[in-house]
Amino acid sequence: MSDENRPSFDGLEVGAVVAEREVELTRDTLVRYAGASGDFNPIHYNDVMAESVGLPGVIAHGMLTMGAAASVVEEWAGPGNVADFQTRFTRPIPVPNPGVATVSVTAKVGALDEELRTARIDVVVDFDGVKVLGKAQAIVPCA
Repeated sequence: MSDENRPSFDGLEVGAVVAEREVELTRDTLVRYAGASGDFNPIHYNDVMAESVGLPGVIAHGMLTMGAAASVVEEWAGPGNVADFQTRFTRPIPVPNPGVATVSVTAKVGALDEELRTARIDVVVDFDGVKVLGKAQAIVPCA
């Protein structure tokens, strides 16, 4: 990949917000994601089943949440420029029926490596004011 497609390392500062977005999840979103991913676990579509295992109701797929977070970083970094993305799933996101679960994603520069010219992007994913992903971080090679 050529450097012209990567974000510029120059001018990046630790703590700077590089991207943010709100993501709306509905039951339709979950159905579409299940079809695309093949994850048809009933906790993602059946309230009775979800509640029977101690959940507050149907919850969003963890990988869907992670993908939404990674897509916010990629919008800033450019297609194919996220070299690594890691996280821990810490809390479920209940998705009402009917209704919308709105997730807030904020991506900030967490660290800069001048030698490698990479930025570690720390991603905060909140639902109802509570973090739902723990230690969500991306590594982005820069020009």
